[in-house]
Amino acid sequence: MTALTLSTAAAPGLRVDAIVIGVAKSSASKASGPVVAPGAEALDQAYDGRLAAVLETLGASGAEGEVTKLPAPAGFKTPLVVAVGLGAEPEKDAAYDAEALRKAAGVAARALAGSKKAAFALPLTDAADAGAVAEGVLLGAYSFDAYKGNGNGAKDEKNGKAPLAEAALLGGKPRDKAYKAAIERATAVCEELNRARDLINMPPNDLDPEAFAGIAQAAAKEHGIKVQVLDEKALTKGGYGGILGVGSGSASGPRLVKLSYTSSKAKKHLAFVGKGITYDSGGISLKPAGHNETMKCDMSGAAAVFAAVVAAARLGLEVNVTGWLALAENMPSGSATRPGDVLRMYSGKTVEVLNTDAEGRLVLADALWAASQEKPDAIVDVATLTGAMMLALGSRTFGVMANDDAFRTAVHEAAEQVGEPSWPMPLPEHLRKGMDSATADIANMGERMGGGLVAGLFLREFVGEGITWAHLDIAGPAFNEGGPFGYTPKGGTGSAVRTLVRLAELASADELG
Repeated sequence: MTALTLSTAAAPGLRVDAIVIGVAKSSASKASGPVVAPGAEALDQAYDGRLAAVLETLGASGAEGEVTKLPAPAGFKTPLVVAVGLGAEPEKDAAYDAEALRKAAGVAARALAGSKKAAFALPLTDAADAGAVAEGVLLGAYSFDAYKGNGNGAKDEKNGKAPLAEAALLGGKPRDKAYKAAIERATAVCEELNRARDLINMPPNDLDPEAFAGIAQAAAKEHGIKVQVLDEKALTKGGYGGILGVGSGSASGPRLVKLSYTSSKAKKHLAFVGKGITYDSGGISLKPAGHNETMKCDMSGAAAVFAAVVAAARLGLEVNVTGWLALAENMPSGSATRPGDVLRMYSGKTVEVLNTDAEGRLVLADALWAASQEKPDAIVDVATLTGAMMLALGSRTFGVMANDDAFRTAVHEAAEQVGEPSWPMPLPEHLRKGMDSATADIANMGERMGGGLVAGLFLREFVGEGITWAHLDIAGPAFNEGGPFGYTPKGGTGSAVRTLVRLAELASADELG
């Protein structure tokens, strides 16, 4: 991963491959053209105060995601200046939004692939800004190359350029505790988020439930996290009918992984539950052609939970965090669960399976009930659960449902704080009736309209009484099938990792309602 440093060095003397500066769209009513953001004063002076005019001549407008490259002026030891768009200029005396800095840094880091070192002269007003730029660099420079070239991620001309090797954040304060802490936090969170991306991008022939569990065990050992893995035998003995039912059609057996990070100073206990379908064919209710190719990403919720627990441990947060990874592969075979079968869940409730492609809610149901037995202060589950949520919110926003309005708001606000678009969604009681079954306690399908909300209502049935709970449906933003944007790559994104970490931080500070 890209190495980060804080630097107070003067820009002209830096021996780097490029200097990154920010450019914004002017907020002045009569002004036109781009505005050079703070941090680039030395460069502007070298251009005799005409840097904005030069950039405009080259076509720059300051729009978000825009990259303009130009030769460095005389007197600078770097050969290249990279101007990256920040979007609208903030109002007078206001700072640039953290997410704007994060996105700009990510775009620049990606544009500088193949470079050994770059200096980022983006506007920093405090340590939080430095942390945002650091996150943007680390997330934007990400690439997944394990299966290219000679098999160990080595680059060649055919496979593209290596990620930016090193980034120096100009204007940072190397000896300031707040700045150092911001960089350390960004590094821990982004390293784990990028690990989640790696897992999501791994082909399903290499990442089955057993392999995922093994990776979790290794990370837990490294970071002092207690881990417990239930295999098929233990799941059968425990009565985990949902996880077993989903995994029954696969040659790769299911697993339930419990990761426990504890702090001696903790006042709160959070449980995170992740859907981990390492490949989803739809089972007997087979997905149609064209809908299978990206189904390796159906374990994105479990990847997010795994990353968040490890990040909490690395940050030493004063909160107990338990992660539950419900892992299975959903395949059709002679032993697979059929539409019409009835499963007895870990909670004791029976579920009539009307559609085997509605499998995520079945594995989550068992894991939610298991998490409930420990009586945590709150449970948050994360899942690529429904195509209906994508229809409702698009490909970049996840839905938030909860059994408590205040907690739903708190989760939504935490997501917004870290730059993960989310939207509060309801759980309409009238939709519950559609899951009534003449054969079992409940069916795994209900009304087609509002399918994402129906799934949330199903999950609510398996949350222990009196426990605060929220459900994050990340079906849209978990896997980016289009081109990269901001600090978001093509492929696995690591959606919800930063939201979960933020919730853990708020609980650590006793600020989570």
